Amino acid sequence: MKATTQIITATMMMLTATASGTAQAKAHTLDTQGLSAASVSDSGLLVPLAQSKRQIALDLSRQYQQLKPLLQQNINQYQLAVNTREMVQQAEFDAKVLRQTDAAISQQKGLPARTELVQLRLADTSMLASWQQGELPLFAFEPDGDDSQWAYVEAFDTQGNVHLLDVYTLPQQPVFVVGLDSKKAMMAGIAQMKAEFATAARKGNLLNKSIKGLDPVEKEAVTSADAALSTTVIKQISLNDDMEPWISGKAEVYGIVTGVSPSRDTPVLDIVEMPYLDYADTQYYPNQIVIHWQRYRWAAADMVLMEHDDGTNYKALATKLLEAAEQILRMIPDPEVQGLAVIAQITNGILAVMPDAWFTNDDDFVDVYYTLQEGQYYHNHRGASGNATTSFAPLLINPR
Repeated sequence: MKATTQIITATMMMLTATASGTAQAKAHTLDTQGLSAASVSDSGLLVPLAQSKRQIALDLSRQYQQLKPLLQQNINQYQLAVNTREMVQQAEFDAKVLRQTDAAISQQKGLPARTELVQLRLADTSMLASWQQGELPLFAFEPDGDDSQWAYVEAFDTQGNVHLLDVYTLPQQPVFVVGLDSKKAMMAGIAQMKAEFATAARKGNLLNKSIKGLDPVEKEAVTSADAALSTTVIKQISLNDDMEPWISGKAEVYGIVTGVSPSRDTPVLDIVEMPYLDYADTQYYPNQIVIHWQRYRWAAADMVLMEHDDGTNYKALATKLLEAAEQILRMIPDPEVQGLAVIAQITNGILAVMPDAWFTNDDDFVDVYYTLQEGQYYHNHRGASGNATTSFAPLLINPR
């Protein structure tokens, strides 16, 4: 992550100098490398889940005959997975291991114990015909860590024997993958993060300095319910294709919009759900509102794109993001002096507290857009890391 952190720091310094054009702004450039070292070591953001998944995979492989009627009834070309609730209700299936391990996984991720995240998924539709014709399946699970370092994918046959599968070559034999319902896990995680942000705001944990530099017109725009709503929408977006292991399944992507409150010297972090963004090398046209400009000072914001990771503790992530954003603003005596450069510093502070492992491939950190401005069109705009290409457009929504 050293190289990544150096790039982030260098980018931040360039933006700071450009935005303010003063020596004073340069003097207040922040050392995100130090922030990273201090914050990540005990963050608790990454939770190892492979052993829990392995335990479930072995248990399900040995109970395949009990699960088979459920799988035959529900698995087809339109639906490749069954969830925890469906499995525990299956007659003659001993659900003790599944129930206990599923609850433990939810708690490890900072979510309620009854979230029920575990699912059993056929790895690929190409395996459907042979499995339906009676070929016995394997039960696999995704290893922890960087997939470029995986030596193999471990799987169990219906007798509980171990098979070692190639990481990138799709197996010929049908394989059921024990994993998490990534869409459900991401939605629950986003809800947890939003709740943490709201709790912090209610308790006054964010900085609460009096606002400076807003003229009466700007102040009225912040509070007027009759004013038109200024937003930015994503018209088109695509992600680059990377060599992903066959076991990983669909991506689940979300955005973190960062900026500064128009009414107080406090950071603003908004989570944007992007449930449609499943596959790389695919063009999506969501027309989705991603930025509400009345929430951001200087008519500018940054946007970080993240991919859901099974091993993320979302409660810890929300706490770390808040801490990083607050720490950045505390280190700036007067945000108005630096203006737009403050936003890049907040974003880079957030990137700096993310675990090193999130930058080893594109499974976690996807890309970042610096200095998106209100009222501007961005056509086929590449992110700073070159992984995302997005067209942004302004949208003004008039009151009824």
